[in-house]
Amino acid sequence: MTLLGRLLKNRRSGDTHAAWNLPNLQGPQLLEVSSTHFDHGDKMPPAHHAKNVGGQNLSPHLAWSTPPTGTAQLLLVVEDTDVPTPRPAVHCVALIDPAVHELQPGALAAEQPAPGVTVLRSFIGRGYKGPSPIKGHGPHQYSFQLFALAAPLGAAPDGTAPDRARPRALLSSVTAPVLARGRLIGTVER
Repeated sequence: MTLLGRLLKNRRSGDTHAAWNLPNLQGPQLLEVSSTHFDHGDKMPPAHHAKNVGGQNLSPHLAWSTPPTGTAQLLLVVEDTDVPTPRPAVHCVALIDPAVHELQPGALAAEQPAPGVTVLRSFIGRGYKGPSPIKGHGPHQYSFQLFALAAPLGAAPDGTAPDRARPRALLSSVTAPVLARGRLIGTVER
């Protein structure tokens, strides 16, 4: 796998197609997103990596500043913006009750999410999928993006319910105004 990583070293999806840069997910205010497990731009501890690379697939602690008045729902999107594909890999999508201001480790588990959390589809199933970058590909950035929506997320234009929609279709179908947004980036390299 190291050879494959080196061969693909200069191929990365980049931030251009990340949820953070979608026109419909822009917001006028910023939320401060933090974790007790890593600082913005720092390495994510191995416990939060995928099991196939020695991790526990445990979603990290996340906390954020108080969303603006009028927030009906929070949308959390976790993406790897360094995969060697045209678009970032979506590792987790979740809807969070605006009364929730922090998630404890493991709160994004598909089997038993924390109260006030609804996990949706990611690129491979539901719930948090820890980092597992290609060995030798270099550092990967994992962006934990939080959006404060003015209305609950509805069905996609094709009528698909949020809990059944593919991540990219779901993200592009958000029509509720985004009141605020914030992100925390952790890195992983193998």
